[in-house]
Amino acid sequence: MPRLSPIAIALGGTLLLAGCASSAGLAPQGTPRDAATIEAGRALAGAPLSPAAWPGARWWTALGDPQLDALVDEALADAPPLAAADARVRKALAQAGLADAARKPSVGGGTQYAVAQLPAGLAGEELGGQLMHNAVLTLKFDWPLDVWGGKRADYLAALGQARASEVDAQAARLSLAANVARSYVALAQAFDDLDLARREQARTGDLVALGKQRIAAGLDNQAALRGNEALAATATAQADAARHRIDALRNALAALLGQGPDRGLAIQRPHLLETPAPALPSVLPSELLGHRPDVVAARWRVEAAAQGITSAKARFRPSIDLSGLVGLAATGFKGLFDSDAFLGFGGPALSLPIFDGGQLRSNLAARDADYDLAVAEYNRTVVDGLRQVTDAVQAIRALDAQAAALEQARTAAAAAAQVVEQRQRAGLANRLDLLAARKPLLQAEQQLAAVRSQRYAAAVDLDQALGGGIAATAPTPIASH
Repeated sequence: MPRLSPIAIALGGTLLLAGCASSAGLAPQGTPRDAATIEAGRALAGAPLSPAAWPGARWWTALGDPQLDALVDEALADAPPLAAADARVRKALAQAGLADAARKPSVGGGTQYAVAQLPAGLAGEELGGQLMHNAVLTLKFDWPLDVWGGKRADYLAALGQARASEVDAQAARLSLAANVARSYVALAQAFDDLDLARREQARTGDLVALGKQRIAAGLDNQAALRGNEALAATATAQADAARHRIDALRNALAALLGQGPDRGLAIQRPHLLETPAPALPSVLPSELLGHRPDVVAARWRVEAAAQGITSAKARFRPSIDLSGLVGLAATGFKGLFDSDAFLGFGGPALSLPIFDGGQLRSNLAARDADYDLAVAEYNRTVVDGLRQVTDAVQAIRALDAQAAALEQARTAAAAAAQVVEQRQRAGLANRLDLLAARKPLLQAEQQLAAVRSQRYAAAVDLDQALGGGIAATAPTPIASH
């Protein structure tokens, strides 16, 4: 029989031992959910559908207030939360760069000058007792061959995390714009509440003054006066509360802009327009994935976790590393470039895990669990995203119905107050009747203002739930293992 070379024998023996470290029986359990399989047709039935119903990139301009537009632009330009999100993106990209560099060849150079003296009793008379000067100049090469794709998977996993961080930064911008819009809507309601509280102060103040006149004329008693004084005090408290909300919301807006409270003092009273009726994209929910940044980021993390499994599996297989070193070495710099000063060695190195106490299996099991966690988070995010869209649409429907009913109530109350005013002019009613008739009108206007504010907030919620005009690129398809 032909003789086998020592290299072939070593390689064959190593491969025979490959079965000692096995990944058999380990696999993730999670399955990413298809958004199109989530039922929402009945809950969203009746909502207008259009392929172009996704929010625009500057969706907040639909509220029709230039001051709001300027505030959102200012917040998106230089708010601290965005700086933190951008820093996380840069860090993730740097980590991806490290993973990419780990799978590429590396070359390094070095030089050394050393002085040594050995004892004569140890090295002999020929070498011992003499001061020796040594100079070395080397060039080292190393290339870990990625035979099984594990290092590439590490790079793709890091790149997936970086992509997720980039989309997280977009989500931070969307969240910031939505929070500015919500705070601005709340500020508008606080000003409306202040107006209504002042009107109630005027009405109850007239009631108190009229009550004192009637008591002086012997036409009324103290009980009615005390009741009206209580109403007047309540109206004053409501006005004070509205002023406090205005101050607090201005401070909140200033903080969202990354500025101090003095910036909030420059914010004028909002002037919002009516919001349009809600419309939903006809491709919902199947295309929700590409529009909501949180869903896209979660999907990138699933892909990154899948690549982590590929990397963990590759560690069960043999690894090959090409390395070498060339250089010059001599006694002192004088002979460093002589023909006999050359040194060099190199070649392939093969290594294979055989017994590791279960470290590789535990690592793979952890990567499988990471994948299942990422899939579970992705599935939850998809379901929550569609729920938020549905909540916003249903809230808009309910608030529109409430606003219509309250508008009728306000119209009726205004008509009733006008009739009493006409009767007073005709001498058929007194001022007390007129002040009493204005109370239902103020109550209806107060309720209507609250519902309109909630309607504005629901419009903001819907735009955010639909992704706020962000177009993020998701991995296709999601890797499965």
